[in-house]
Amino acid sequence: MKKNMGSADRIIRTLLAIVLGALVLTGEVTGTLAIILGIVAVAFLATSTISFCPMYLPLKISTMKKTGKVG
Repeated sequence: MKKNMGSADRIIRTLLAIVLGALVLTGEVTGTLAIILGIVAVAFLATSTISFCPMYLPLKISTMKKTGKVG
């Protein structure tokens, strides 16, 4: 797996996962929506931890900074 997530993307996903997890754990969101948000939070944490998002592959997206390599 080639990394395709930059620092800003990882930070945003981690913060969103924390917010979603807090909503679920405090009982602000319940039922099916809580389950879905919990799964999304875990996915966000997992992808930000490994710096790879499988959804970016088919779209050929990368949020990594381009390095200024000169041949």
